[in-house]
Amino acid sequence: MLVELYSPLIFALGAEVNRQTMLRWLSSDRRKIKSDRKQLERRARRLLQSYLTANEWQKRQYYQAIAGAASACQPGIDDPSLSNEKLAELTAQAATKVVQVRNRKAKDAHDHSAVLITDAYATVAIAYRRAASAYTADKEMEQLGTAAVHLVTIANSFMNAE
Repeated sequence: MLVELYSPLIFALGAEVNRQTMLRWLSSDRRKIKSDRKQLERRARRLLQSYLTANEWQKRQYYQAIAGAASACQPGIDDPSLSNEKLAELTAQAATKVVQVRNRKAKDAHDHSAVLITDAYATVAIAYRRAASAYTADKEMEQLGTAAVHLVTIANSFMNAE
């Protein structure tokens, strides 16, 4: 009987906790989106657009750079309790950190190989952030993330076939 009296209150408190959790989650995603737009978007778009006009030999270089970046950023965690979403987020964070470090250490903007590698890490970061569902509130970033996911998948498949 006591539970019946308090169940509307318990429900209301539960809804408020869920609402607060949802607001924190959305706020966190908004911060990630803003940061990704600033640090990663331009590089990923440049790589994706260049890929579309590349010849077969150049595409092979893109595949090597992207597959290498994706492989290097995989978390070394063997925990079956981690969700795919959490693993994707950890991979995105690792790739983003590489981009940040490479940006700070960049010496020559005309070094095509260095630019390609940094752009590959940015593309991997966006792909895995998309896989972690961080872009659901931003359709433009979601579309960019989808394109990045496709390219990472193609690159990994191509490199695994060799």
